[in-house]
Parts: sequence; C-alpha cells; structure tokens
Amino acid sequence: MADYSVISDRAEFEKASRALAEGDGPVAVDVERASGFRYSQRAYLIQVFRRDAGVFLFDPPAIGDFSALQRAIGAEEWVFHAASQDLPSLRELDLEPPRIFDTELASRLLGSDGFGLAAVVEHTLGISLAKAHSAADWSTRPLPAPWLEYAALDVVHLIDVRDALVDELAASQKTEYAAQEFDATLHRPPKPAREEPWRRLSGLHKVRGARQLAVARELWTAREDYAREIDAAPGRLVPDRALLAAVLASPTSKQALAGLKEFNGRASRTQLDRWWDAIARGRATEQLPRERVPSDSLPPPRAWVDRNPEADLRLKAARPVVEAIAEELHMPTENLLTPEHLRRVAWHPPALTADAIGTALSELGARPWQVAHTAQKIADAFVEGPQSTTDADTADS
Repeated sequence: MADYSVISDRAEFEKASRALAEGDGPVAVDVERASGFRYSQRAYLIQVFRRDAGVFLFDPPAIGDFSALQRAIGAEEWVFHAASQDLPSLRELDLEPPRIFDTELASRLLGSDGFGLAAVVEHTLGISLAKAHSAADWSTRPLPAPWLEYAALDVVHLIDVRDALVDELAASQKTEYAAQEFDATLHRPPKPAREEPWRRLSGLHKVRGARQLAVARELWTAREDYAREIDAAPGRLVPDRALLAAVLASPTSKQALAGLKEFNGRASRTQLDRWWDAIARGRATEQLPRERVPSDSLPPPRAWVDRNPEADLRLKAARPVVEAIAEELHMPTENLLTPEHLRRVAWHPPALTADAIGTALSELGARPWQVAHTAQKIADAFVEGPQSTTDADTADS
C-alpha cells in the first residue's frame, strides 16, 4: 500500500500547488464529503492528480483558501467521475474548472456495462479497484491510511481512463455528444431552493389537517436548525420516521413524547425540550400551512389514462420510439433523452412538428444532439399514433 498523507499545512499546500502547475496535461479531481454524518455538503478531502506532478490529498477545513490551487490548474481541463456530485462542493471553495471531462457520463454515452468508477477502470484499463470506504465519515481526523489509499485511487487512474474514453468516443462518433453533455453539466444552474422544504419530510402524506401539518413543519424546522448548529446530518439526530411518529401520535405532554417508543434517534431524548417546544409552537401558531400545495409536477404516468388519456396515448406511442433510438445508439434511454422531457412534451405538446417539439425539448434543457436524434421521431409518433381512446380501441380491435 502506498504511503499517502493529507496536506493541511499552508506551506505544503503552496508547494503542492506549484508542483501541479508544473505538471502535464489534464487534472484529475475528486471530492470526499461526509454525507449522512454532517449537515453541510462541504468538502472534507480533495484529491488531485496530474501527470509529472503526482497525487495530492488536501484538507479543505484546515487549508481554507484554495486560490493557489485555482491559479495552478484553473486553465486546464479537469477530469471527474460524476462531476455533478463534486462541482457544488468545489465551488464553495472558489474552485472552478474552465472545462471538464466526466468519465461516468462518457461511459454512459458509450453504453458500457457499468458506470461506477471501479467498473469503468476495469473496462478501460483492466485494473480492479477495491472500493471499500465510499460511505465513510470523511470529516474524521486523522483519516486512516486505508481511507487515504482509497481516496488516492479515485484519481490516480482517472487520466488514463479519460484518454481511453476519448478514443472510444471518437471511434463511436460520439465526441460531440460528450462535449455537449460535459458543457451542460458544468454550466447547469443550481436547483432553486424549495419554498417549503419541510414538505420533504418522508411520510408527510399520512398527516391530515393543517394543524398537524404545522406541528410537522415545526418539528422539521427545529431539527434542521439544531443539525445546522452542530453540523450533523438531520436524520442522525432524529430520523424522519420518528418525527412523523411524534406528529401522528399527538402526545399530550413532554413525558408522553418521551415515552413514545417510535420517537427515537440519538437526540430524541437529550433534546426533548427542543422537540416538545416545537410541538407546542405548531399547536399554537396562527400561520397554518396549506393542506394542498399547487405544483407543476406531472402526475405519475400510470395515472395518465384517467387524467389525460390523449397524453397517455402520445407517451405510449413515443416512448418505445425513443427507446429504439437509444438502443441503436448503444446508450441508456435516459442519456439519450431525460424521461421528464418526453413526458412534458407528451402531456402538453406544442404543434406536432419536429421544429416545435425540438424547440420545446431545448427549452426544457435537452442538448442539440439529443434534439437532433429525437424531435422528428417523437413528432412522427405523436401524429401517427392514436389521437383518442376511440382510435386506440379501434386499432386494438
């Protein structure tokens, strides 16, 4: 096992940045977070590899200012595996690539058998990786040596993988597809914050009435505030199912809440006053939440036959067509066209022409290569398929 160490000293960080600046070619980058352990999605380890420079493991909380690293590699292509997972954490540190190569996305476009890093490394280089610490608490200090070995392996082969995939993309005439996908990933805006994030509480559909919803809101908010305060994953303090149990049980006293077996979690009793106060606020507030919230979300496709039968027919006509194109291109259907995009144009289509559907798909976020492959055939499927349930019944008879 190679001997890796974490750089937390400013002088060592500056030295490593200079070494990376003098390296050759693209830069492999990966981030380890402490999801499931910490409240934040901050980076707790950043791994960087560049040919003629080597592998460097950086400690973001200790280093703080990463401007020297940005100056060192900020003009180069950064190579990731699943870039969308790492970019937000890097941007918190003002680390911003000018362009990227994503080995996971490339592998998807090529229709590889597996898309995880170990599978991609095995496919391209014939090297087997032991992936044993992906769910570790990377905020741990000091980090154990086997974890550091694991972290280094996330980047040490990535440039060789990138080079192999570049050749495969060219041979498959998918280089431009990949370029558009990488650019879209790099420039995709963050999702807007939810207006009422407490409605994400798992099982909330079981809660009836505005007053009980207010209690759920206050419990969720209290947990969120405490989790943020101590930088702990909310679900590790009190799981969603425990909060929901407290809402549904409607305890009449703090002692009754403490006696509720289903109300568990490491902070369920140590912070009992906090949770009881939240319940009391929910029961007293005059700011009651809406019981039903307007949404632009589409109903699940299984409900379309009753809710919008014509849309159901359009979706059933177009979906196998898109699947056939994906099979012909040897890639997963969801990488040819996001399923939600197809559902949107089927639910409320523009004019049934390739141009109109292509424009609608583009506005939803489809890339030009995706539109070029699908718009005309979706339009044809919409026009040639049954236009009403009567037509469908006639065709089946």
